[in-house]
Amino acid sequence: MSAPAGSSFDVIVLGGGAAGLMCAIEAGKRGRRVAVLEHADRCGKKILISGGGRCNFTNLHCRPENFISANPHFAKSALARYTPADFIALVEKHGICYHEKTLGQLFCDRSSREILQMLETECQAASVEILVSTKVLDVTKTTEFIIRTERAEFRSTALVVATGGLSIPKMGATSFGYDLARQFGLKIREPWPALVPLLLPPEDRNHYCDLAGVSAEVIASCDGVRFREGMLITHRGLSGPAILQISSYWRPPTPIVIDLAPGKAVTATFNDTQSPRNIKTLNATFRAFLPNRLADRWLELNPPSSFTNQSLADLERRAHGWELHPAGTEGYEKAEVTAGGVDTDELSAKTMESPRVPGLFFIGEVVDVTGQLGGFNFQWAWASGACAGRAV
Repeated sequence: MSAPAGSSFDVIVLGGGAAGLMCAIEAGKRGRRVAVLEHADRCGKKILISGGGRCNFTNLHCRPENFISANPHFAKSALARYTPADFIALVEKHGICYHEKTLGQLFCDRSSREILQMLETECQAASVEILVSTKVLDVTKTTEFIIRTERAEFRSTALVVATGGLSIPKMGATSFGYDLARQFGLKIREPWPALVPLLLPPEDRNHYCDLAGVSAEVIASCDGVRFREGMLITHRGLSGPAILQISSYWRPPTPIVIDLAPGKAVTATFNDTQSPRNIKTLNATFRAFLPNRLADRWLELNPPSSFTNQSLADLERRAHGWELHPAGTEGYEKAEVTAGGVDTDELSAKTMESPRVPGLFFIGEVVDVTGQLGGFNFQWAWASGACAGRAV
């Protein structure tokens, strides 16, 4: 769609991702004249690649505790007013088949494209104008917002910023939303890469990274938070769901702690007095709960000092508390989301509007609310977008 230079709208949404499209739909349904300005050549690029192309579009067990924010209470209002059931109803209305994978995670049976097509169809029904390949050059405010792009100038009484974070720059991620917030005097919580693989320091990399591709179910812990899921060894460090989850909470120089054998007593075999106390028996025991190569390597690097009860108890403790000091993360290039962002103290929890700048809204990833892995970030996008769309 296109709009002539100087076009006026009731609402302009900057960003055609999950949050921006949902906001546009809700505002359009209320009779507002809405335009979405998207700088890429199509909307919803992150929707398309999400969930391995199947889009993990929400989580059945969504709770405020699944989100990271300087204000852990901020997300409660939006999440309560637009729930997973609300989005599922929309998915079912469009006849999209879906399934629960694990831990409440809902995925499309076929393709992420169905979710994007659904949102675009809803936008069309609500008479929303979508303008792609539209780069915003600057935004000013007099009695209304004036948005100047490379091709035209737009005006609106309400401006919704849904420009996302810094994650996956090759898909066009920029700091635009944070820069705009600062321009209008709003505070920013320093962003950082979240849901991102961790890098091991050189010594640990030399010890373990030739095992790239080996995975195991572990508990990863950091700073009082723990996740029991898969861990994957990579060429440069660690990944897999447990590691991606804990990465959002990790800050150097804090260590992460890995329980290699959740719920198992790894030296229990030696309680049998008939069991020979030697490295061969120990190897066989470790291979029972870890992939063979990882079991052999970890024992080679963390051998018991002897086979006394005390030494075996120490080995048991270390197997459940393998302490690692990551050298860093893979950064925004590999991060699924950006944590931090526009300070929630600057926004209304009910509407996402800035009390300091009436008519200015921030939604989705650009806000300091970050979900755990498993569909929670999409649910925040739908919920924050719906709240703003119902308020503009």
